[in-house]
Amino acid sequence: MNSTPSEIRSWGGLRAQDSVLLSPEDWLTDPSPQRGPVLAHGNGRSYGDSCLNDGGRLIMARGLDRILAFDRISGLVTCEAGVLLADLLKVVVPAGWFPPVTPGTCFVTIGGALANDVHGKNHHRAGTFGRHVRAFELVRSDGQRLTCAPDINGALFAATIGGMGLTGLITQVTLQLMPVASAEMQQETNHFDGLDHFFAIAAESDATHDYTVAWIDALASGSGFGRGVFFRANHAPASHEPSGRPRRSLPFPIRPPVPLINGLTLRAFNMLYRAAQPRSPEPRRIAYQPFFYPLDRVRNWNRAYGPGGLRQFQCAIPMAHARDAVEEMLRRTLAAGEASFLTVLKLFGDVPSPGMMSFPIAGATLTLDFPNRGERTAKLLDELDRIALASGGRVNPYKDARMSPATFEASFPQWRAFAAHVDPGFSSSFWRRVTAG
Repeated sequence: MNSTPSEIRSWGGLRAQDSVLLSPEDWLTDPSPQRGPVLAHGNGRSYGDSCLNDGGRLIMARGLDRILAFDRISGLVTCEAGVLLADLLKVVVPAGWFPPVTPGTCFVTIGGALANDVHGKNHHRAGTFGRHVRAFELVRSDGQRLTCAPDINGALFAATIGGMGLTGLITQVTLQLMPVASAEMQQETNHFDGLDHFFAIAAESDATHDYTVAWIDALASGSGFGRGVFFRANHAPASHEPSGRPRRSLPFPIRPPVPLINGLTLRAFNMLYRAAQPRSPEPRRIAYQPFFYPLDRVRNWNRAYGPGGLRQFQCAIPMAHARDAVEEMLRRTLAAGEASFLTVLKLFGDVPSPGMMSFPIAGATLTLDFPNRGERTAKLLDELDRIALASGGRVNPYKDARMSPATFEASFPQWRAFAAHVDPGFSSSFWRRVTAG
């Protein structure tokens, strides 16, 4: 591929300079670690630097893009690790199957979903992506090509799920899909007027609905503080009515010289967004795409954050402290004068992952994002880290761009046990930053 050092960016706009790009074939021919640290790079949708390898080598894993086998009776699918979730959906949904766990974008690779052990709106029912992986192939820098499953190379299986690509190159994945009766969702919308109302709706909804998530108006203060819109859904039953065609994606038309996300634009957006959501909680059928992947309709939407990119923060807080911690974080964000466009709140269930480094824990998870304004943004994010850790929570590594080694260790005290499984030829900008390795 490219033997000349190149600049690669993450979705949040972080740059890794002087990275040598390799095709999977290039590396598989000569995986020797003597040539410098290597890391697999999928579609680059990680917000921070877990997908970057500044000064090292990147295996451009999108070259592994074949669906190898699909059993339409059992729903078992085997594909190469660089297959996009979007492309898998095109094959399996018409056959009556669906990924059991999906993140908020379909433009991730299957290998990336495994390496980050992604979660979705149904964690309280299905847990993480890794729970549904039956096996995968892992190639190590010493040339070993290993099959990993719960009962085959089980330690590497656990370390690789959520291991951020550090245990070797994932080449193919076998995943158990879930049956669905249609390509549509039965969605209900509920407006709530504060955090207590959210937690009441969430507890009720998790018992009746597979998918739950809430949007928070992060700029609301006074009597409106903590207000938002709660979405819950199940897969819709079969219908003789024709499914509506999903709307075409649109490009983000410009590269603005300054962030378009600010207090003024966000207040206007929040008002219009809330007004656009149905007030009646009556269920309605919608295509699955706008429910699971609303932002995928706008290509390169991250450009709205300006040339400095965006910084996303996600934490998980045990339920005993979740209500107070979420309030403190939202109030701290308001006091800092920052504008979070994607403020998302939901509950995680007590559904353990097979992965050693999986992020979710039982409780609540809050996600915020901000235009990167340098020291001002970093100071707020450090404060949010502090609140999360003081509440017994943790910070999500694969959405992080700046957490300290101390925050990482407090979030994942098991990281040293995990490090024993890291391939000595693999590394990332994130791993070196948080472990000083």
